Amino acid sequence: MNKIIIKKAEPEDFPEILKMIKDLAEFEKAPDKVINTVEKMNKEKNLFGCFLAVNENNKIMGMALYFFAYFTWVGKSLYLDDLYVKPEYRCKGIGTKLLEEIFALAKKENCGRLRWQVLNWNSAAIKLYEKLGAKIDNEWSNCDFDYQQIQKF
Repeated sequence: MNKIIIKKAEPEDFPEILKMIKDLAEFEKAPDKVINTVEKMNKEKNLFGCFLAVNENNKIMGMALYFFAYFTWVGKSLYLDDLYVKPEYRCKGIGTKLLEEIFALAKKENCGRLRWQVLNWNSAAIKLYEKLGAKIDNEWSNCDFDYQQIQKF
């Protein structure tokens, strides 16, 4: 395996990040749910951050996209929205390196919680997260409204 370099994403990386978001949505069997665009990402770039795993040729191998949140029980928190490693680079420690960077940011920012979601059928990811010590919560369910539903409410 070539060297893994973790760097902060820049706006010029947004097209590749959006492609990975779409690839992840395809993997999660929900490709039609992605309505984000590079233009939207540029307008909203202050609302999220992203770490990229690149090789020595600056080829993007994966990403960890996050944002800060506030949870009433613990205060300031970090939410990892997407952790994605391109298929050809999986099982090489890249996901772990990205998670290490996320944990370092959560520590640096003195976050009371680090949270992310995993689909209950994604056994490989669950196995990794449990190995790292994550508590998988099967008690809470998501309540989502999409853009159209918000507008209708």
